[in-house]
Amino acid sequence: MPTLYLLEQGAKLSKTSKRLVIEKDREVLSEIPEFKIEKVFVFGNVQITTQALKFLLGNNIDVSFFNMKGKLIGKLFPFESKNVYLRMAQYDAFKNEEFKLKISKKIVEGKIKNCLVVFQKFLRNHPEVELKEEIDRLNSALKEVERKTQISSLLGLEGISSKVYFKGFSKMFKNGFDFRQRTRHPPLDPVNSLLSLGYSLITSEMFSILFALGLDPYVGFFHTLEYGRASLALDLIEEFRPVIVDRLVLDLINKNMLKQEDFEYEKTAEGEVLKVLLNQEAKRVFFSQYEKRMNTQITLPQGNVSYRRLFDVQARKMIECIKSNSGDYEPFLIK
Repeated sequence: MPTLYLLEQGAKLSKTSKRLVIEKDREVLSEIPEFKIEKVFVFGNVQITTQALKFLLGNNIDVSFFNMKGKLIGKLFPFESKNVYLRMAQYDAFKNEEFKLKISKKIVEGKIKNCLVVFQKFLRNHPEVELKEEIDRLNSALKEVERKTQISSLLGLEGISSKVYFKGFSKMFKNGFDFRQRTRHPPLDPVNSLLSLGYSLITSEMFSILFALGLDPYVGFFHTLEYGRASLALDLIEEFRPVIVDRLVLDLINKNMLKQEDFEYEKTAEGEVLKVLLNQEAKRVFFSQYEKRMNTQITLPQGNVSYRRLFDVQARKMIECIKSNSGDYEPFLIK
């Protein structure tokens, strides 16, 4: 159990001897040996004692806090990295428009290529689904990437490509799930709810890695600066969105691991949907499958690594680009 998910509302995490203890209303729900935890994800109203916090900080265990919608609201870190020279190089790179454009093209290119592979893999088992138009349009967008001379136009191309991709993605679901378009804040249907939760998790994980390596997660090259936006983390998860989260959501729904009744709808008095969230038990299913996905082994030239380890590999590639001022970032491409 490298990741501890705290979901039970009103529960408390404490430290006793060499174990972490989860309890509620004086009843022990679970005890975990301290050496088995690498990160903690806290959702909603869960308390953590001072002793547990000291232990987590002292052992460099990353703690992420989410609201009940699954939105990341904060993180707990022992210390900020002392690698001030790397951050200075990152800030210099941010001021270099040529560098930013070059690396942004690589990011968009990697994402579109991985979106195409998601379609191609799906069609192997479902040739009856019509995705030709979406595949053709994504291939055309891929050719357009290199022609862009401004990040603003590249952002526009990526936005159009995402709409095309999600149009095709909507055709891939069965078991009565209806997904028409991507809605974010808040998610208005079950598929969007799952996508938002998954994207929030991988953003949190990438944020932690960037911070630990000495980079500033808030200063990216493709995503624009915005107060509170972890732009660099968002840059680096673009190539992983279709590979990890989208394929996970497809499996959860199409393999009947999650059903319609696993979702809770908040509506107005007139019946308009305000938001859709997973219920408590369904979240456990989601997190279990998310962990399996993150621990899936990928073969690289240097050997097999998990997707979770691959986040670190890609972050280090970004560091090398920043240090060399080359912009020759190589996104991870799924085969």
